[in-house]
Amino acid sequence: MIRCKRVYEEAARDDGYRVLVDRLWPRGVAKSALVYDEWCKALAPSTELRKAFHSETIDYAAFCEAYSQELTQQPDEIARLKAIARDKTLTLLYAAKGEQHHARVLADVLRE
Repeated sequence: MIRCKRVYEEAARDDGYRVLVDRLWPRGVAKSALVYDEWCKALAPSTELRKAFHSETIDYAAFCEAYSQELTQQPDEIARLKAIARDKTLTLLYAAKGEQHHARVLADVLRE
C-alpha cells in the first residue's frame, strides 16, 4: 500500500516506511521532530520543474507529465520503493498544500 501524507500531520503507527520526497527540507519542521525513515531527494521534482509549477508557468497537467518523465530517469530508486511497498505500507511525505502535489504523481508511478 502506498499513501501520501503531509509532513505537518502526525505520524501514525500504520504509516509503515516513511519517505520524505521533497528536494528542500519542509519549512517550520525541525529535523529532530519529523518522524521519517529516509529522505529521498532523488525522486523529488527538479528545481526547474518545481519553480515552473509554483510560479504557474505550467499547469498541473503539464507538471504531472514532465515529472513522470523525470521519474523514468530514476529506475533504481523507483524499483527500490516499489519493493518496500510490496512488503509494507509506504508513506510518501511532502510539504505542499492542496491536492495538486508531486507525491500523488510519484505514488501513481510506484503503483504501475
